[in-house]
Amino acid sequence: MKKPSLYLYLALLPLLFSCSRAGEYRTTVGLVFGTSYRVQYQSSRDLTENIEHALGEVNASLSTFDTASVISRVNRNEEVEADSLFTKVFLTGQIIALVTGGAFDMTVAPLVNAWGFGFDPQRQRDASVIDSIRAFVGYDKVGLERGRVVKADARTQLDASAIAKGYGCDRVAEALQRCGVRNYLVEIGGELRLAGHNAAGERWRIGVNRAVDDSLQQNHEIQRVLSLTDCGVATSGNYRQFYETAQGRVGHTIDPRTGQPAQGRVLSATVIADECLVADAYATACMVLSDTTAIRSLAEAEGLRVFLIYADETGTHCEWSYPSDEQR
Repeated sequence: MKKPSLYLYLALLPLLFSCSRAGEYRTTVGLVFGTSYRVQYQSSRDLTENIEHALGEVNASLSTFDTASVISRVNRNEEVEADSLFTKVFLTGQIIALVTGGAFDMTVAPLVNAWGFGFDPQRQRDASVIDSIRAFVGYDKVGLERGRVVKADARTQLDASAIAKGYGCDRVAEALQRCGVRNYLVEIGGELRLAGHNAAGERWRIGVNRAVDDSLQQNHEIQRVLSLTDCGVATSGNYRQFYETAQGRVGHTIDPRTGQPAQGRVLSATVIADECLVADAYATACMVLSDTTAIRSLAEAEGLRVFLIYADETGTHCEWSYPSDEQR
């Protein structure tokens, strides 16, 4: 039998060395979109630069806190051509707005500002002010024609905060995949995109926080642990971003249809979808809809998995999920 040559061994050495390092899990952390991010991934290379580049592209396109971003220029009615990132998010948002009957709507920006939660917080809660703003809020008042946003009213502004973090997760995931990464978890401000398995060789274990008042984000109590892979996950809730008034609590989720803060019994909505930007937008819509019948119908139609924490008539926190545990 012919023995393998020394040259063959030498040729295989780089491959063997690479495979020996394939099991290394790395972690990259930082700040973006006014929140923190954490990326865990299995790779023989440090991909921090790729991750930061992907996040920078999303920020430059969709951050309302960056005055030079595409969305900021759109909001100022400047002549600007939408890039591919803005186009993807805008068109996805318009579809979800239509499907949810406006429960999710990127034109909610002026209302979010008026209630004190947006990029230009005002807290102008006078009923006449809210009613006047509603006149130019509505997904049917904007469109995209030949790469440019067209508005029925120049005062209409866009807010991508309920979808951009999810899209940031998706873009980082795409960057990792282009580098050959198959096992990763991308987390931006609580929104997630994950694939493959963790360092223990298991599906990723995702904790859903209890929906208790936590404006300082110090509570880490877990309501439910989900075992997931190959999906996007987003959670929306009013237990962290709110303020108190003489009339009661004002949560950050604003119903675009009424102009008022969402007042339903749903305290937290976690949505699982193929893409995180989709899960992100639908999680917000679930908070606005705040009705299990409507949410189940939506989940069935759109192929979503949903986990809710809600308060019953006595104020007790309860769980609801679709599909239910028995259906899985």
